[in-house]
Amino acid sequence: MARLDTISKAEANKQQSRGLRGNLAGDLAAGPAPFDAAGYGLLKFHGIYQGYDRDSATERKQRGDDKVWQFMVRVRIPGGRLTADQYLALDALAGAHGGGSLRVTTRQSIQFHGVLKPGLKTTIAAIDGALLTTLAACGDVVRTVTTVPAPIRDAVHGRLEADARRLSAHLLPRTGAYREIWLDGEKVTADEDPLYGERYLPRKFKIGLAIPEDNTIDVLTNDLAIVALFDGERLLGYNFLLGGGHGMTHNKPETWPRLATPVAFIEPEDLLEAAAAVVRLHRDWGDRGNRRHARLKYVIAEHGEDWARERLSEDLGKPLGPCRPMPDFAVPDHLGWHEQGDGRLYLGLPIASGRIVDDAGVRLRTALRVIVARFGCNPILMPSQDVILGDIVPADREAITAELRERGVRLAEELLPAERWALACPALPSCGLALTEAERVQGDIVGAIVERLRRRGLEGERLSIRITGCPNGCARPYNGDIGIVGRVPGYYSLHVGGDFAGTRLNHKIADRLDITGLAEALDPLFALWGASRKDGEGFGDFCHRIGIAALQQVVEGRRRKAA
Repeated sequence: MARLDTISKAEANKQQSRGLRGNLAGDLAAGPAPFDAAGYGLLKFHGIYQGYDRDSATERKQRGDDKVWQFMVRVRIPGGRLTADQYLALDALAGAHGGGSLRVTTRQSIQFHGVLKPGLKTTIAAIDGALLTTLAACGDVVRTVTTVPAPIRDAVHGRLEADARRLSAHLLPRTGAYREIWLDGEKVTADEDPLYGERYLPRKFKIGLAIPEDNTIDVLTNDLAIVALFDGERLLGYNFLLGGGHGMTHNKPETWPRLATPVAFIEPEDLLEAAAAVVRLHRDWGDRGNRRHARLKYVIAEHGEDWARERLSEDLGKPLGPCRPMPDFAVPDHLGWHEQGDGRLYLGLPIASGRIVDDAGVRLRTALRVIVARFGCNPILMPSQDVILGDIVPADREAITAELRERGVRLAEELLPAERWALACPALPSCGLALTEAERVQGDIVGAIVERLRRRGLEGERLSIRITGCPNGCARPYNGDIGIVGRVPGYYSLHVGGDFAGTRLNHKIADRLDITGLAEALDPLFALWGASRKDGEGFGDFCHRIGIAALQQVVEGRRRKAA
């Protein structure tokens, strides 16, 4: 087991919380004042982050006013699957308590930003009424389980969706605190959780479930990456790859991003207990003394895959074999119109930064609400921050397209690939960790990059751009073709050399670039790519082949010339 010489405040807070209760009920009833430090940590387990409006904070402080305290509420939605009624319920909440917007996350969930303290219980009660929950959408537990978003009606995709739901239910914390605090449920004894124990996990834990033919979810970025293997429509079992995770800290070399690596093959009937065994591995061996070193990725990096397979075999009471060979990963395009396989269609809609909102000229939120209500489409949230509308009768295709065009919504065919495959985290003003902007400058950053691509005749080439306001990696910047990571206000580090399929990390080639500087640094690399790439070679693959050191020299040469 992991050695622990001293217990951190975070660990003590969990241990003393009486099953995630703490004093949340008392703080909730105490008027507009924010939750205390202990409550701030416990709120996350309930799917809530406490923060404040960072845009107004400085001005209010100068006036002697308190911050505008507000909350982010995240819904736990396994595989991003919603019914039409559930989506409409969430849309209504966006109007009542979410500032008029819903935000699709890179983990197939919905977040509400700007929820005020008096509206927390009402919001969570409405989410519960829609047969959804916010429990364990955040915190040191297994969070939302992601999977392939396409609603294709065959045995493979049906099994993936069912497995995502089963895993989510099996690994949900067993505490009565949630219903007791937020839903006025019956008070129960604060029993210790049979899986998580009294201190839960050392850090957050993410699970993704994919197939090699569809790695839309970037499965290798998860603590537990599950790759299902099929022979036709017959499930053979699952490869378990462990130790993925993007979070790191600038200037802290002991922290780093990592992709999950192969550990064991799991038989179909062992899926749930094998996943629980991986959770227990993290629970018992994770670093509880240093939260920056607490993710499962560090356990695997330091002990090795063979060691991990031995521990899982001991836990399950049966020997596990190594992962089986699998095909190369692919990332299909689910935007636009597609057949479901049952006579119906699905439509993938691009959502810039996942923000579903009505603004000047584009009434996206209204369009989605009208279409879901009128045509009964069942939405699926995509890990690319986009939305799929499923179960569409072919006869409704033209009418749905007309509803979207009437409200100014851009369709997939109107986007260039760089726009189509861009991700951005929320960053300012709602995220307390953000060092600079991401979502609010996505259009500017991508637009500047597209202009350089046009100069080289490359605007039609597929590449992924991931933008984050800090190094914690919520938009998965470290395995895209291009990763842009917030460094200090207004400036970013630039990473290249990942691959579109999500199987390789990229590397930093320049630091402290503003938006124009990012595009200018990429311009000579695009020129080289266009002139000397191999047939069909993507930008990330080209950068990896040429070598990071050589690319750094090219970028530095351009910067010196510009100076």
